[in-house]
Amino acid sequence: MKIDLTGTTAGEINKALVEGRRAIGTPAVGMVLTLVIVTDEENAYDALRAANDASREHPSRTLVVIKRHARTLRDRTSSRLDAEVRVGADAGTGETVVLRLHGEVSDHADSVVLPLLLPDAPVVVWWPVTAPLDPAKDPLGALAQRRVTDAYAAEQPVRELAARAETYTPGDTDLSWTRITPWRSMLAAALDQVVCEVAGVEVEGEEFNPSCELLAMWLAERLAVPVKRTLSAGPGLTAVRLDTTCGPIVLDRADGSLATLAISGQPARAVALKRRDTAELLAEELRRLDPDDTYAAALRYGVERLAQAEDAVTGLAEVVAEQAAVEDAVTEVVTEEAAAEEAVAEEAAVDKASDQAGAAEKPTPNSLARKAASK
Repeated sequence: MKIDLTGTTAGEINKALVEGRRAIGTPAVGMVLTLVIVTDEENAYDALRAANDASREHPSRTLVVIKRHARTLRDRTSSRLDAEVRVGADAGTGETVVLRLHGEVSDHADSVVLPLLLPDAPVVVWWPVTAPLDPAKDPLGALAQRRVTDAYAAEQPVRELAARAETYTPGDTDLSWTRITPWRSMLAAALDQVVCEVAGVEVEGEEFNPSCELLAMWLAERLAVPVKRTLSAGPGLTAVRLDTTCGPIVLDRADGSLATLAISGQPARAVALKRRDTAELLAEELRRLDPDDTYAAALRYGVERLAQAEDAVTGLAEVVAEQAAVEDAVTEVVTEEAAAEEAVAEEAAVDKASDQAGAAEKPTPNSLARKAASK
């Protein structure tokens, strides 16, 4: 059921919600949270569809905030709130209110949203595309216990991670972190099967993919070992290689769905590691509303620190290679000098032998006398 309201208020929207529930015969409210989606007109449909799918696991009141940009000065100075109320089959297993804010009211979206929040229920704010620099200080973000962003949608995803680290507040999270949950679980399970130490890690994936950087930072922070970041054609994360004292551990996913886990001394096995859609990621984030300390630790490790550690490892490898090259050059010179000395010694021995042979063949007076007597 859909109810369209033009030039409305928060009170009229609440009234429409009650009337809609009564019309479909479900007056009782059985929702567990309020999900606020802050997006634009272009991405509203995809975000709302993902929220409706996630509502099967988490029945919620979904408030979609769309700020409409005015074209004329008159429109910019005037304010209007349009709403579309959806209940029943059109709203998943909860309720949906699409709010379109025009004019000055766009700068006060929190005042519109606040009366529509479910009482005594947690609030989650999700920015599918463009997120504020500091989500916790955003007027809408300040209403929430959990703030969800997506660095992958930013123009410079890796730089976005650095900004998120500077402004991190308990309750912040990012779907780029949620995407690597299966990878983290699989790698932790693989390390539980062996008793050895990790000496180095290599993370392979697409360029400018924040999930790859977050996984590398998580491994570097947890294992305290050098982590090398290498590029591939994707999709997304493609491989993680752990160099351990018991042999290599490799988790390789080339096609984006099925991965191969290879542990030294054990047969390789196929594991399901498909790329999940937005609805699954959002549903996972709604399962826990407490601060994610693991995400905070990985985020604060820092992209720059990860790059510095990688440069240090590369520099050390270059120094070792240069030392090996110098040692090879010294060995070659010593070998050449020994060969030259051996050649000189052989030539001296040949000359000595020739001198002795010449001396033996030279006639003496006695030899001449014996030769004459024999005749």
